[in-house]
Amino acid sequence: MRAAVGARGRLGLGLAVALALLVADQLSKWWILEVARLPEVRHIPLLSLGPVGLDLTMVWNRGVTFGLLAGEGPLNHLILAVLAAAIALFLLRWMARAETRLVAAALGAVIGGAVGNIIDRLRFGAVVDFVDVHAWGWHWYVFNLADAAIVCGVAVLLADALFGRRAQTKDSP
Repeated sequence: MRAAVGARGRLGLGLAVALALLVADQLSKWWILEVARLPEVRHIPLLSLGPVGLDLTMVWNRGVTFGLLAGEGPLNHLILAVLAAAIALFLLRWMARAETRLVAAALGAVIGGAVGNIIDRLRFGAVVDFVDVHAWGWHWYVFNLADAAIVCGVAVLLADALFGRRAQTKDSP
């Protein structure tokens, strides 16, 4: 009985993280499009520390990560949205069976980010990207809050896979 309650708690945590990130992502994109009107302005410098900076720069990402597979076919955005939804459903099933709260939260971050980008694809045919980090003349790919959540969630899952199990087996009798 206790294991079932723990599993429900981990699922609840993961779903709460997913929902919070989804809402924050969609609110940030609404603000970028409707308040800051970044599609019209195109570029807003936020922070400049010598050669390092942070800007808001409007990019419509029609592909997947880093703009890969950015085809212009009429159904491309739908195909990518369906693929992302299938992955999110797989991750949701994984979340329901997560062994730790950390894994459940990381899966929630990935799912929340994926759903945020799915919504963009269905609404606009592309994902709204706007965070531009640069240093010494080098610019990272422009991204959004959903992308950051996905990357951080995957990083936690990788760290757990590489180091979490080893710590658990050392503690075992």
